[in-house]
Amino acid sequence: MMPTSKYTLSQWLVLILIVLAGFKTAANAETYYVATDGDDRFEGTVERPFATIQHAQQHVSPGDTVFIRGGRYIIQPFQIALKRRIWAHVIRLDKSGSPGKRINYWAYPDEQPVFDFSNVKPAGLRVHAFSVSGSWIHLKGLEVVGVQVTIKSHTQSICFANDGSHNLYEQLSMHDGQAIGLYSVKGSDNLFLNCDAYRNDDPVSEGGHGGNVDGFGCHPDKGSTGNVFRGCRAWFNSDDGFDCISAFESVTFENCWAFWNGYSPEFKRRADGNGFKVGGYGSRSVNRLPVPIPRHTTRFCVAVHNKNSGFYANHHIGGSDWINNTAYANGANFNMLSRLDDNVTDVDGYGHLLRNNLSHRSRALVTKLDRTACDVIGNSFDSDIELTAADFLSLEESQLLGPRRPDGGLPEMAFLHLAAGNSLVDRGLDHCGAFVTNAGDAAGKTPLKIQFGADLTVPGAMLVPADQHYDPAIGYEGDPNFDATHHSSYGAYELAHCVMTGLGRAGVTLADHRVHDVDEFDPAAPDRWTEFSVPPSPGRTNLRPLGD
Repeated sequence: MMPTSKYTLSQWLVLILIVLAGFKTAANAETYYVATDGDDRFEGTVERPFATIQHAQQHVSPGDTVFIRGGRYIIQPFQIALKRRIWAHVIRLDKSGSPGKRINYWAYPDEQPVFDFSNVKPAGLRVHAFSVSGSWIHLKGLEVVGVQVTIKSHTQSICFANDGSHNLYEQLSMHDGQAIGLYSVKGSDNLFLNCDAYRNDDPVSEGGHGGNVDGFGCHPDKGSTGNVFRGCRAWFNSDDGFDCISAFESVTFENCWAFWNGYSPEFKRRADGNGFKVGGYGSRSVNRLPVPIPRHTTRFCVAVHNKNSGFYANHHIGGSDWINNTAYANGANFNMLSRLDDNVTDVDGYGHLLRNNLSHRSRALVTKLDRTACDVIGNSFDSDIELTAADFLSLEESQLLGPRRPDGGLPEMAFLHLAAGNSLVDRGLDHCGAFVTNAGDAAGKTPLKIQFGADLTVPGAMLVPADQHYDPAIGYEGDPNFDATHHSSYGAYELAHCVMTGLGRAGVTLADHRVHDVDEFDPAAPDRWTEFSVPPSPGRTNLRPLGD
């Protein structure tokens, strides 16, 4: 049973109006500038900018913004902010913002700052180009190239290393280096939004085969919850596109694309080459495993022509959720390989939930899956239909490289979009498990538009795909389950809850002003109205306030 809300209907409506009205930056917030022709002895104004982000950090306070002007910033070894143990933290952002007052490091509008780390080669140290241990930070529009590896044994360098919480990494580009694009091991509620990691390869360490160079890595320690990757692309990374091995908390990947990983740009075979490597704990002993084992979510994602598997469970103990994903021309499209509790014995995947996934053109459309031990319904590989090129508008993979939309969202394209009259008509399911047809059922109910596979048209900065979940979850008009409460306290509460969750998942600044003790809302499973209660709003009064 859902606990009684401590907020009245009026309070909830006021919260929505306040959030949607927005909050401007505090009046005393400052703006600083960094430019290639700047000087750290200057004041940091647009006319007299600083030369480095590192120096700008000394001046900022919560709510302040640092605009980085366009141009190429050639980083030199003397600029390494901190050398500690085995790491060289080059640009070190360790000053935190606060709720509602992020510290912003943004590319200047319509300009592209490029940070080149090719000259930074500290002997025997792992390079962290941007080392972010502060929280409530927003990095946007920066480009990082040329990050180096100097160690010949097992190692890794990183373009953006996150150890903070409530950070937003947006429209970042990490490419043509020897390092992982973006890597997070500590911190909660970070959003990695509309970022690209590509053409990264390590020819130096462990024989130069390119291992440990993923596009994106998220391996949170215990307590580091709520980390989400949304609208990101990874291609031509020598190892994997997205990787969350050894994660002690759940990670979410949504609306992300992984393609051509495990290959060089000349399509020479490199390291592992999985699109999404989701879960697993390697050879970790049982007494060092997290309790409980987290369950990861991969939804609305695309994996194309990766050397090994498109979507890979990676020996994960237990299952994960795989919803509305599309896999095309990978070594194996969906590989659900699991491992028993001993973390030694490999078995076919168990405990997984697979819904509305599309798989086409692979030596294995789905493999290592124990269907009797999983919830597997509504996927293209559940039927005897053999898809052909005629089922798609286009199978031209190069469209994945298209330019992003003006807001940073994923490119518009025809690739892998289902053509009219495709073979999958009437094969989808909604997320509540009820079969849905494209023509409606005999009762004449309005049909739902269920997207089979990933929704390749949605912008990366969307809120939540609630519109295709919320209404069907509360029933159709005339249904015994229909609640007819859209304008009651219950309906207002559910809608407000949905809006609050959407703002948080989108990572917009307004989300920092939400009531913090409100749980996440699942639009496919709203609260039961029969078990819901909310204090009524105060009655109306004609008493006028003082001063009227």
